Amino acid sequence: MESFPTNAADQSRLTVRRYDAVTGTHVHDHVQVLWALHGTLDMEVEGRGMTLAPGGALRLLPGERHDFESPEGCRCLVLDTHDAFWERRPARPRDALAAHHLAVYLAHTLAAPGSSPVLGALLLARDWGLPAAARRPRRHLEWGALSDWVLGNLHRPLTAADLAARALLSESQFRQRCIEELGCAPMQWVRALRLEHARMLRTTLSIAETARRCGYRSPSALQAALKRAEIR
Repeated sequence: MESFPTNAADQSRLTVRRYDAVTGTHVHDHVQVLWALHGTLDMEVEGRGMTLAPGGALRLLPGERHDFESPEGCRCLVLDTHDAFWERRPARPRDALAAHHLAVYLAHTLAAPGSSPVLGALLLARDWGLPAAARRPRRHLEWGALSDWVLGNLHRPLTAADLAARALLSESQFRQRCIEELGCAPMQWVRALRLEHARMLRTTLSIAETARRCGYRSPSALQAALKRAEIR
C-alpha cells in the first residue's frame, strides 16, 4: 500500500490499495471515496450490488456497510476523510473522466517526496462536485412510532428507501437525520431493532418461528447473528 503521510489536522489520507478474490467487509466512521485505476471491484453497499470498473468512482458514507472482492484483482486510489463536506457531495463525480485522470495522476505521485494529502484531497473534492447546501431539519421525527412500524414489518425485506418514505423524507434526508439523531445509518438501526426483537421472541418461540417473524433467511442465519452479537 502506498500512501501520503498522515496529516492529523486535516484528517485526510490517500492510499493506493490492491483488492483480490478474498471477500472483505467494512463499516467506517468516516467518508471513503474510491477510484478504480485498474481491474474491476465487485461491491455490495447496504444490500445494493454494483461493480466499480476502471475509470469509475464511488463515495461511501459513514456507517455504510460494504462488501467487496475482485476475482481478477483491482487497484484503487482511496481517500479516507473526516471532511464533513464530503457527506453532502454527490455519490458520483460530476465528470467521471476528469476525476479518473486526476486519480491516476495522484496515484503516480504518492511516492514522490513532498506529496501533500491536503492538496490531493482538495483537488479531488474540486473535481468531484460541490456539496449540496446544508439544510436544517424542519420537522420532528417520531422515532418511537417509526420503530414500532419497523418491528411490525420485520418479516418482509426493508430498505432505507422504505423507512424514508414512511418518514415522508427523501432517502438522503432520512439518512442524515438518522445519523444525526440516532448515531447510525438507517440499516444499522434496523439490524439492531431486528436483533433485539429476535432476542425477546426467542424466550417463548422456536428458533425457526423467531427467524421467520424477524426476517432472517433461515434459523441458522439468526443463530449466526446472535453469535456475532455476543462476540462483540
